[in-house]
Amino acid sequence: EVQLVESGGGLVQAGGSLRLSCAASGLSFDDYAIGWFRQAPGKEREGVSCITSSDGSTYYTDSVKGRFTISSDNAKNTVYLQMNSLKPEDTALYYCAAAVHTTVVHTTPGEYDYWGQGTQVTVSS
Repeated sequence: EVQLVESGGGLVQAGGSLRLSCAASGLSFDDYAIGWFRQAPGKEREGVSCITSSDGSTYYTDSVKGRFTISSDNAKNTVYLQMNSLKPEDTALYYCAAAVHTTVVHTTPGEYDYWGQGTQVTVSS
């Protein structure tokens, strides 16, 4: 059984930083992608970033380019999302998700097979 557990969320002032972690277990597939999504109240779930296990290809949505960095530690089965220069509009519930049997990045929720429970990020102005 695949399980994804997010951590690292919290309350931070604008301009600050947070590092989210996504610990994966049971992900025994050869090729997969891990994505980070966020959902603010009243808004649709948005794809923020993605990284592939095959070659480390990455994706960032335009609003976070240059501020967020996704990385993976295969030994720890963990994917990180380093978030710098945070803005109030980054406030949301952040989820990680896994898409299996794939070698490319995926950007929409429907492409993912497994989801974590989410971690709240709140950025105050």
